[in-house]
Parts: sequence; C-alpha cells; structure tokens
Amino acid sequence: MNCDCGVRYAGQPGTGRCLGHFDGIDLIEAWCGLDGKRFTRPAYGSAHRLLLPRSGAFLLRVNRQEIFVDSASAVLTRPGDELSVAHPLGCGEAFTAMELRPDLMARLPATHRLPVDDQLDLRHRLLVASCRWGADDLAVSEQVHAILDRLAAAAGTPPDGPTRPATATVHRRLVAAAREALAAARFALGLEEIAALVNCSPHHLSRVFRAVTGETLTAYRNRMRIRAVLADVQDGAGSLRTLAADYGFADQAHLTRAVRRQLGHPPSAVRRMLVR
Repeated sequence: MNCDCGVRYAGQPGTGRCLGHFDGIDLIEAWCGLDGKRFTRPAYGSAHRLLLPRSGAFLLRVNRQEIFVDSASAVLTRPGDELSVAHPLGCGEAFTAMELRPDLMARLPATHRLPVDDQLDLRHRLLVASCRWGADDLAVSEQVHAILDRLAAAAGTPPDGPTRPATATVHRRLVAAAREALAAARFALGLEEIAALVNCSPHHLSRVFRAVTGETLTAYRNRMRIRAVLADVQDGAGSLRTLAADYGFADQAHLTRAVRRQLGHPPSAVRRMLVR
C-alpha cells in the first residue's frame, strides 16, 4: 500500500491494510515509510478524508498552510486540496485514515486540524482494536459515528440543538421503527441496513437512538439478541452454533463471550438454569 498522509502518493513507500468498509466509510490502517525532511512534491486530494494518527509526528502542508501533526491532532482533507508532507523526525508514523462521504464531512468544521483529547484518542484506538478483532458492522459503524460526533463537539459544533416536542415525537417513532426492523431480522442487521429500512441516515439514527433510549443501538441489539437466544434455549434449541448464526454472532465463541459478559455465566450454565 502507498503512503497515505492525507492523500495517497503513488510510488511512495509505506505499509497498511484496509480495516473494512462500514456505512459508506473506508477505514485504512497504515504506517508511513517516507523519511524526508524536505516537503514532498505537491499532490492533490481525491477524497474527503479524516486522518487520526496513533504514533509519530510529521509536517503537513494543506493549500500551503503548514500543520504539525501528531496523536493530539486530527486532520481533515478534501478533494482538490494541495497536499505535501515532510518527516523531520523520521518515518514510521502509524495512523488511521477514514474516507468519508461528503455528507459526513459536512458535519465537521471547515478546518484542516482538530484537537484530539484523551477520550477521543482512546475511542480511536478501540475502533482499530474492534476492526482487528472482527467486530460486527453495527458496532464499528457506531464507534465511527461517535468519533465524528466528538470531533464536531470538540470544535464547538455540537451535533444537537434543542429538541422541540414535535421533534421528540418523530424521534420516538424512529426508534420504535428501528426496534421493529431489528426484531423482524432476528437482530442480524448492520447500521446501514437498519437506517435504510427506517429511511434515515445511519448517523442520524445512531444519534437519535442514543438520545431517546440512553444507550447505543449496538448495546440494545446485543441485549435483545441475547434474550432471543435465551428464549430459544429455554424452548429446547440445542445448537449454540446454529443460534449464533441465526442471530448475527460471528461464531459460537462470540456468542459465548457475549452471554458471559451480559449475564456473568457461559451459555452452558444458563442452559442448566433454564432447562430441567
């Protein structure tokens, strides 16, 4: 993979891999291989991109404005931006790049550098860990949107204004529709799929669900699908492997971990409690 310090530079060294495509967002984990103290020849951005460094530091010029970038920074670049980089401290920076849809980029301020506080840094690292561990699309999508919300709030542009009574009613109906869609699909849907079924954007659904219920859509889905598994177990279902597949768990081990985390007991112990 080519280096991706806000833009991919053809032929430049670097390693990386795609963490996945979630809700119209490409996530790329990369390590830069450039090692020049001088700025590279200018290139031009081809996508809406959010860059979240994890280690190292470098200099970035965006439209001839110089920015120092380290893990306390998030960088936003847009199609047509003139970009070049320099590495006065040497190579090896690790970072995550998100290629965003234009509507998601529009939620963020029209600047090129945003501050990253401790909580946001931790959210970013947990996101990378979730992708590496194979978390499902819904969980990863909600993590991505939480990061975007925190970036917007840190820049002084909170995503929510006052909620009027009529708006609150609409939000409650949206949450009810999302719950219905999840139940109809045996809780095996991703965020983008649920949003399409209830006719709204994934970000809006995630944010409204959390505001109305006090929990994320992922947390609700996990609680409900574990309850559905318990109901099937109590009614005589024998195969945990089949139940895991039916309810959207990655495999039986994933189901076992989820039940233990939620209830404090593995499925085998819960079965003994429920079935005589």
